Amino acid sequence: MTDITPHVLYEKRGGIAYVTLNRPEKRNAFSPEMLVRLCDVWRDVAEDREIRVALLTGAGDQAFSSGGDLGTTIPLMMRTRPPVGEWEERFSQDRKQLYRGILRGATFFKPVVAAINGHALAGGAEMVLGTDIRVMSSEATIGVTEVRRGLIAGGGSLVRLARQVPWAMAMELALVGEPVSAQQALTMGLVNRVVPPDEVMGVAEELARRISLGAPMALAKTKEAMVRSNGLPFEEAFAIESQCTKDNAASEDAKEGPRAFMQKRPPVFTGR
Repeated sequence: MTDITPHVLYEKRGGIAYVTLNRPEKRNAFSPEMLVRLCDVWRDVAEDREIRVALLTGAGDQAFSSGGDLGTTIPLMMRTRPPVGEWEERFSQDRKQLYRGILRGATFFKPVVAAINGHALAGGAEMVLGTDIRVMSSEATIGVTEVRRGLIAGGGSLVRLARQVPWAMAMELALVGEPVSAQQALTMGLVNRVVPPDEVMGVAEELARRISLGAPMALAKTKEAMVRSNGLPFEEAFAIESQCTKDNAASEDAKEGPRAFMQKRPPVFTGR
């Protein structure tokens, strides 16, 4: 029987986009279908004015994601075999869908919360690094393991790691290639919360809900300023911050927030 279950589940509720990697039997490894679908999902997240924040997780309780599928995606990336079937054909037409799918160089600035329900390894860890706020199961591990397979973590980790954790920690993660525990990830600042497995989604969802109370443009411009200015000299960084502040100040939401406060009522943000 042909498996017709989509490799990505996508749902929108209350300003939150719920994105679930849906191959639990394969430890949510990135298949060509999953990556093509993820690119479509992120495009919709960027364009849908009702979405304020995305919540990303993996199906099941064993893995957030184990990274690229070594039987399909990696051979197609390395061009060691021809594509077979619709999804492999679509993926092979643009192999950079791997990078866009796992949030390497994402061009939209809506916040992304990760609910790390299980092990996040190789490309799965790289995808986590592309998110903004991270809630991790106490039973999970995270590791940039590519060097153990003769590969390198080219999905964003070699740039992001040293910007997110201290240099020595970043080098150990990248060069040793061994997963670290949730508690170690918390100690080095790689994740925001470590909670029991059955609380991961609830805590992540509550964080996403609290984020969604903010004005859409203010949220996006805040993230944009922080991402684009990261690592730049102060003068250049402040220029980006000032431009984002100016852009947001011109929005209707920037007027609605103070007005609602003065009128002692909840603000009604429209994203305009």
